[in-house]
Amino acid sequence: MKRAVLLTGHYWSSRRRAGFHWIADSLIRNGWEVLFFTAPFSWFSILRRDHRTQYPVYSERCRLMQKEERLWSFVWFTPWHPVDFRFGFLNRLCYDLFDSYGDFSLGEAESFIKKSNLFILESNPVLFLEERLRKLNPEARFVYRVSDDLRLLNPHPLLLDRERRLTATFDLISVPSQYIYDLFDKQPQLKLHTHGVSKELFDIEYLNPYKAGHGPNLIFVGQAYFDYDFLEIATGLFPNWHFHIIGPLNNSIKRDNVHFYGEVPFSNTIPYVKYADIGLHTLAHTRGAESFTDSLKMIQYEYCRLPIIAPDYMDCDRSQVHYYKPGDPDSINGALSQAIKFDRSKISVDHINSWDDLTDNLIGEKTEQRKADELPKN
Repeated sequence: MKRAVLLTGHYWSSRRRAGFHWIADSLIRNGWEVLFFTAPFSWFSILRRDHRTQYPVYSERCRLMQKEERLWSFVWFTPWHPVDFRFGFLNRLCYDLFDSYGDFSLGEAESFIKKSNLFILESNPVLFLEERLRKLNPEARFVYRVSDDLRLLNPHPLLLDRERRLTATFDLISVPSQYIYDLFDKQPQLKLHTHGVSKELFDIEYLNPYKAGHGPNLIFVGQAYFDYDFLEIATGLFPNWHFHIIGPLNNSIKRDNVHFYGEVPFSNTIPYVKYADIGLHTLAHTRGAESFTDSLKMIQYEYCRLPIIAPDYMDCDRSQVHYYKPGDPDSINGALSQAIKFDRSKISVDHINSWDDLTDNLIGEKTEQRKADELPKN
């Protein structure tokens, strides 16, 4: 049985479903045994009240935990991990210390690592482990899945240096957007692989969660960078439209047509997206946010054939995206007015990948099961 190690900042049992969760699901479904390796996680994470601390990550620290058949979880807890101190002299002072981050004990995970065929590393400080992993298992395939532009995460400068130095050593550098693709030197192993969609879940028939007679209904699903100014202006311009906000966001706007739900399990968000009239990709600008043109949420909106509202700095080639200038009521009014009239039948979804499609690209071949599924039927 083939084994894969997915090194990611996400925790397996989190309510948040990120790309690495879906990749793990796809690998397991196709016969792989998977180690979901969560890092970085340290005392810095606890002091910062990292959202993962709501889960039993501390009690599971450095223990190889079987979560499901052929699925293992390991939370790599270390005394510290590389962070940006926001002061140049402090960052320089920690260079040698942070450069040794990958030397901490791997504990119970090391035996699994030595027997694995595939390592997929996310864009975060797990990059400091790459050389160590390669020494432990030089024959494995190494993939760098760049979930986010590192600059967006405000990392310690040493992590950016490490990324530049290591990219040439990976068998594959897989990026989800054209914006991130353009940030890298064009090496043969650099490939553009947009996020997948869990089509089997989105294709299920769900009950409509919206009240009959209320609408249009607009949906935002996300974790950060929400443009509250947009919501303040838009809800005033369209008092009869209903704005539904899902995610760990501050319920700071009190209006009858604004509905905050907090963070909910992924499966519970799907009906809100499927039955919405407009998808909101309304994100306040931050460094590197241009990469969100091909975010997982954008692709999920597209798969549900929603017209989309986005800020004008996020320009892309999707005809269903309607742009507003942040802080400008006239452009917000125009974008929403155009979106509600957009012909959703014009939105094609044929080009959207499943997670199995993406996983095929990451492992470098189609799984045996998918090869069999594509054979001509007699």
